[in-house]
Amino acid sequence: MTNLSQPNNQDTLPNATPNATPNATPNATHSYDAADMADQLKVMPTLEARLTTILNEINALRDFPQVTLFKQLLDTLRNRADDATTANEQMALFIRLLRGNRVWAEGFCVFMLTLINRYRQVSLYTDLGILSDAGFTSQFFDLVGEKLLPSVPDDRDLIALFNAFFATPKTRYWVRLINERRWIELILILKVPAGKEALVQALEANVLKAITILTARINGIGLNADLIKAFPNPIDNQDTFIALNREVAEFVSQYQLSMQPGDEQAMPQPEVDSSQILVLTDQARTMMQNIRRRIHRTGITVRTTNMLVRLEQSLQRLELLVSLLSDNDHIKKKTIIELINTLYEDSYHRSSFRYLFGINTALLSRRVTETASKVGEHYISTDKAGYRRMYKKAALGGLLIGFMATLKILGKSLPLAPFGVAFLNSMIYGLGFVAIHIIGGTVATKQPAMTAAAIASTISEVKGRKAAQFTKLTELVVDIMRTQFIAIMGNISIAMPIALLISSMWLYGLGRPLTSEASAEHLLHDLNPFTSLAIFHAAIAGVYLYISGLIAGYYDNLAVHNKIGERIRNHPTLKRMMTPVTLLRFSDFIERNLGAIMSNFLFGCFLGSTATIGYIFGLPLDIRHIAFASANFIHGIFNIYANTGEFPEIGIILVSLFGVMVIGMINLLVSFSLALMTALRARNVKVFEWKFLFELVTSHLMTQPSDFFIPRKQPMNYALIDSDGNIIYDDKPIANDGKNNKGHKTALTSQPEEHPHASTPHIDNISHTEKLTDEEIAEKKQAIKEKVVQKAVDNIIPNDTASKLPK
Repeated sequence: MTNLSQPNNQDTLPNATPNATPNATPNATHSYDAADMADQLKVMPTLEARLTTILNEINALRDFPQVTLFKQLLDTLRNRADDATTANEQMALFIRLLRGNRVWAEGFCVFMLTLINRYRQVSLYTDLGILSDAGFTSQFFDLVGEKLLPSVPDDRDLIALFNAFFATPKTRYWVRLINERRWIELILILKVPAGKEALVQALEANVLKAITILTARINGIGLNADLIKAFPNPIDNQDTFIALNREVAEFVSQYQLSMQPGDEQAMPQPEVDSSQILVLTDQARTMMQNIRRRIHRTGITVRTTNMLVRLEQSLQRLELLVSLLSDNDHIKKKTIIELINTLYEDSYHRSSFRYLFGINTALLSRRVTETASKVGEHYISTDKAGYRRMYKKAALGGLLIGFMATLKILGKSLPLAPFGVAFLNSMIYGLGFVAIHIIGGTVATKQPAMTAAAIASTISEVKGRKAAQFTKLTELVVDIMRTQFIAIMGNISIAMPIALLISSMWLYGLGRPLTSEASAEHLLHDLNPFTSLAIFHAAIAGVYLYISGLIAGYYDNLAVHNKIGERIRNHPTLKRMMTPVTLLRFSDFIERNLGAIMSNFLFGCFLGSTATIGYIFGLPLDIRHIAFASANFIHGIFNIYANTGEFPEIGIILVSLFGVMVIGMINLLVSFSLALMTALRARNVKVFEWKFLFELVTSHLMTQPSDFFIPRKQPMNYALIDSDGNIIYDDKPIANDGKNNKGHKTALTSQPEEHPHASTPHIDNISHTEKLTDEEIAEKKQAIKEKVVQKAVDNIIPNDTASKLPK
């Protein structure tokens, strides 16, 4: 086993042909020249001979399987299978050999069952592919330790065997090339011969144990105190998990009795029925949906988000394992393929740093998009009225920005230590931004958590094809860009005149320039995109703009989750100091604006301290924001004139003005791109699909450029976003149609139920329907069972990324 875990010379990713991709479709066509066809004709007889030899050895050792023999079979099937056509042809040859020789097929089946039963299987079913409850830091250092000093594999655990075979890029690539139809054909051929039923029963016993363990873990998560607080109806929802535990125990007991020989059963046992388990797992999933619908009112923590994901993954795995024991052969075969698919992907990603970072960033992205505040800053408008409101708010922000830029210039003349400079600049920026928010203004290019949430809601709004989702998302991107454009215009259209007014009053009122000639020239030099690091510094500011949105989402969620407003209203000292009306207003203000206040203040601290940090570490770090750049542009030009009596050359003025425009563009693109990536990541949109969105936005810009700058004549309507960019929350609980919320067994008799319109004749007729016969009850029970089982199997989504986050 230890040697098997080491990759051989074939375990490197092959150089695929141009037409071959890991996601190749079953019907993909490939062009081959005559030499390729000749090579295939030569390889097939050789491959058939090698497979014949291996199958004979497997049949001879069917009761004493060797791991090396199975690895030899895998290596033979993978040999030269560098594209979908070759891989499927070689697999088809293997299937034909098994189909043509019953002894080989039975021998291979016994070989595999015996090999699997030699290992401990339970952890494979219960752990692989389920998100760990450990934190990111713990997982990261564990993975670093595993890379530096690998642990000794447990030769008796099936996970070690899976890792040996499926944790290499070569095997993963090959498995993904084989289309599903081939796997189904292979599974259908494998029949357990008479006298070997004990092998299947041993496998089923391990599956039953895994089902029991998974159910215990699901109960542990579902009955966790933090999760119970988020339940819309805690008592009923707790009963669902308790009922699930009871149903699984009953199912396992009945299944174990059904596995015993007939003469060992004391009395006839009832039919093994898993439909109620699937009903309860569906109820649990509905409860999680209701929790997410209420997050904007209850708040959520990263730990709770992690628990919800683990709960969803555990429920999916439980449904898989229950379906694996189904009496329906079609469901069982389909489940086997899906289970193998899931496990081999998870095995591949088990030791991947990229996957570790990916799954944790996806968790954070989901938390950001799910906890966007109902109030605070919004940068989306869809109509002319919202467009005008945004300009007014941005103009109000530009009024203070003109003064803030002046204070920063004056602060440079103070003899302060580096820490003093950082502190002063941070207070100018931070307190200034907070003041802008309090008076109802706004700062352009910020990307609050609401932006990512709006993008995510638009993806969720459109069901079905990705093309339709991206088309709708493109329209939202256009609306966001247009709103940000008018916010920029509002900031600079007021900040520039304010800066000119201050410099003029300083010169003519005090009789001296606001700043020296060298300082004024430096202000213009910092805006030059060709001779300074203005673009790089603008990108740094863009990152801070995005981070400030995350901070806003964090504190908005904190205010809701920790009930900050309610705590303030009930604070004994504040109750003595303030009148009830004042205290109520104060608590409401803090609760509604905590996220915006903290994000603006910390955003200002980031901007004010970056240059000092760069100075301390000897790095060329600084920030450039378009609103302050526009004010500095005016200060620089006017104060050069104030010191020399002449304006700068027209070339310098034009280059500096161009630099202001570039800074604004970089601010917006960086901050918005990060917000967009957050939303797409939270909705499991693959990286290669982003190109499609970019093409749609570019096409819109080429064909209808005016939409990016002025409101459309016909505003775009969004189901989950209003005209001011507010998320429209639908937090009404999702009903469990036909299911009892408390998790008791589904009623199989026609019992009269209370109904708000029970007095109507039609309902009266229904409520007085006679009781069903035993035969009709049995038919209805079977119909419910088949419907629920089929629904559970149909909902199984193939994992193309291990432990894919549930939707």
